[in-house]
Amino acid sequence: MEDYHKPDQQTVQALRNIANRLRINSIKATTAVGNGHPTSCCSVAEIMSVLFFHTMKYRPDDPKNPNNDRFILSKGHAAPILYSVWVEIGFLKESELMSMCQVDSTLEGHPTPKQQFVDVATGSLGQGLGVACGMAYSAKYFDKSSYHVYCLLGDGEMSEGAVWEAMSFASYYQLDNLLAILDINRLGQSDPAPLQHHVEKYQRRCEAFGWHAIIVDGHSVEELCKAMSQPRHQPTAIIAKTIKGKGIPVAEDKMGWHGKVLSKDMAESVMRDIQSRILNSNKRMYPTSPIEDAPPVSLRNVRMPSAPNYKPGEKIATCKAYGMALAKLGRYNERVVAMDVDTKNFTYSEIFKNEHPNRFIECYSAEQNMVSVATGCAARERNIVFASSLATFFTRAYDQLRMAAISDSNINLCGSHCGLSVGKKCLLSFHRPQSKPHPFFSGLGSGSIFSIHFTHKDF
Repeated sequence: MEDYHKPDQQTVQALRNIANRLRINSIKATTAVGNGHPTSCCSVAEIMSVLFFHTMKYRPDDPKNPNNDRFILSKGHAAPILYSVWVEIGFLKESELMSMCQVDSTLEGHPTPKQQFVDVATGSLGQGLGVACGMAYSAKYFDKSSYHVYCLLGDGEMSEGAVWEAMSFASYYQLDNLLAILDINRLGQSDPAPLQHHVEKYQRRCEAFGWHAIIVDGHSVEELCKAMSQPRHQPTAIIAKTIKGKGIPVAEDKMGWHGKVLSKDMAESVMRDIQSRILNSNKRMYPTSPIEDAPPVSLRNVRMPSAPNYKPGEKIATCKAYGMALAKLGRYNERVVAMDVDTKNFTYSEIFKNEHPNRFIECYSAEQNMVSVATGCAARERNIVFASSLATFFTRAYDQLRMAAISDSNINLCGSHCGLSVGKKCLLSFHRPQSKPHPFFSGLGSGSIFSIHFTHKDF
């Protein structure tokens, strides 16, 4: 690469040292609390070191800064190494790390927004990339800003269909500000992953979905630095061949160690060995500050500007009332966005699309991905998101809805055509005085997840 600035040897050694300190703290913390996934952490130590101390641009003292690059740990069970990163940065104290998973700790076994440096809850596998797509879409098309989005996935979750829904979405919308890192450590929980270490097969699959895919040695700081520095003209996947349990001799590339912590004696021995590989280096690594070009956003007091003007006795399809109300709300605040799964002519979200085309996202027939994209778009209070579909199809995305709720996400879900029969129009008859607004039209975008179910009536 002509424009690749190869890091000097001091930088390389400093990043290696950070990776090994991340391993040590991940092992120390999981052994201290008797809980966690140290082998899953150890396979991504170099990836996390290069990401947070060489590639990403962010303010370490202000994790929620809107200009910061975003990071999603889709393989959420590796949370201890994410927490170790923030200990290394100085945002967390080591004592906080050693109390993770305790009842009074904000550091749970999987990442949650209780921590300032976490945007959404992860750990239910296969969902992180869809959330990252929502963030990247928002950055490129709504914020029109420079921040990038990074998502770390495990090879076990590559069997989840939601991952490939997200891959398709990212390619279609040319999310060149999105980088996925695939931790190909070969081993799942109870069996090897289907493709094991056949990284070329992962590469061909990613390329078939329209991504640029790069194979690297996931434990080579130099290769990771180079791959992450490449200019991107499409979504990019770094396929990192790694060893599960790297640095723990008894567990390296061995089955039976997933979610298993080391005994105190074993941990102390392993940590001494890893410590011996940390060489003296006077170089201190600091993240680069981000470009400050994210526009200011305020989502406070977003309400319908006026009451509806339906006349008593007037009959109107409830789904059409939704579409009309949504378009009206969109006139009042430019951060109201909508999305649908190719049912916009049934849910009437097409009214919003016709009036605000640049704030409408067509997710096609991929309900699970739509909910994840919605969660990503709403993160850091960048947008008020309305996602619609036929009500029954939302059942496909139950787990995505559950994770959005744990994330305390400000997404609003509208399901139409809910009832006992199929194909009937949804009608709502107004019998209220015109001066008294229907409760549906007040308090939209209040910060909670809600689902509106429309019941069929035959007229």
